[in-house]
Amino acid sequence: MAYKITDDCINCSACEAACPNQAISEGESTFVVDPDKCTECKGFHDEPQCAYVCAVEAAVPDPDRVETEEKLLAKASRNKA
Repeated sequence: MAYKITDDCINCSACEAACPNQAISEGESTFVVDPDKCTECKGFHDEPQCAYVCAVEAAVPDPDRVETEEKLLAKASRNKA
């Protein structure tokens, strides 16, 4: 499941720097997650770094983007290449 950034985002950019997949970028009003790049940090870290570093808990799982661990690890392998 990809993560998403909610409207609670304060635009501090901590999540962008923490993302090993470069899946986070600045949007119009908040930072946004590219679900095609997001791996929930599988293959990189034990927990999603965007959620870990977010001071206002604006990085949350996106229930509309549920993926298996196998698929997330496959994306992580592509992102490392």
